[in-house]
Amino acid sequence: MHPAPSIIAFTTFSGLGLGLLFWLGVDPTAPTGWVAFVFFFIGFLLAGGGLMASALHLGRPERALKAFSQWRSSWLSREAWVACAALVVMGIYAVFLVFFDLQIAPLGWLGSLLCLATVFTTSMIYSQLRTVPRWHHWSTPPLFLLYALGGGALLSGRIWMALGLLALAGLAQAGWWLAGDKRLAASGTTLASATGLGHIGSVRAFEPPHTGSNYLLREMVHVVGRRHAQKLRLIALALMVGLPALLLLLPFAHFFALFAVVAHIAGVLVARWLFFAEAEHVVGLYYGKR
Repeated sequence: MHPAPSIIAFTTFSGLGLGLLFWLGVDPTAPTGWVAFVFFFIGFLLAGGGLMASALHLGRPERALKAFSQWRSSWLSREAWVACAALVVMGIYAVFLVFFDLQIAPLGWLGSLLCLATVFTTSMIYSQLRTVPRWHHWSTPPLFLLYALGGGALLSGRIWMALGLLALAGLAQAGWWLAGDKRLAASGTTLASATGLGHIGSVRAFEPPHTGSNYLLREMVHVVGRRHAQKLRLIALALMVGLPALLLLLPFAHFFALFAVVAHIAGVLVARWLFFAEAEHVVGLYYGKR
């Protein structure tokens, strides 16, 4: 699929922000005062900014509020509701920490659960799509959750927790890529089934269905060269996991923490670009693009 910058920013930064808010909510000795203000400001800026970026991908952004009405059938609508609940609860939790030096632990736990639920609903927007076999798998939600938890631990200064979770995220991402490469073929969808002509005999593309481009080709069909993709995968893992781990294991790790965070974010952006660019929507078969 076409890797739109707004969706890449949304899935990257909202996950990091919600992951940071999760760890602030479950922290038994959460920061207070100005320290709490800084941490919560970063968390809300990333989470809220990322969620707002997703609206830029809508054809009519001014109609975004209508998404709230479809919660019975749409994971996008459920994400909107859960995200608002998470930000409101964490906002109240933050107010007591920042202005009253008071930690209401049950409120933080509830907010943390809602943050994880928001990440889960985001992942289900993609995981539910049968038309994209690479996404349509049980492993997609855990991958999103590991990204959020690992990035949030890194942002909150939990070095050893971040190292463990980022290593798990790297392994999960590598496995997800390798297994995902086979899912389109394993789905059984072919040019014959895409065109509905399989009952006649062997089907091959003679010419494209039309000479010009259209919405489906612009949004749903994007082809990445295999060599190009392999290089980008290595770059993503190196920046997302390898370099942050190296920096955090050096003496005076807290001094290098900022560089580790920047490297991690860069790696996640590359991985998210691949997440969309490598998504083989089955409509591409109809146009002879697979």
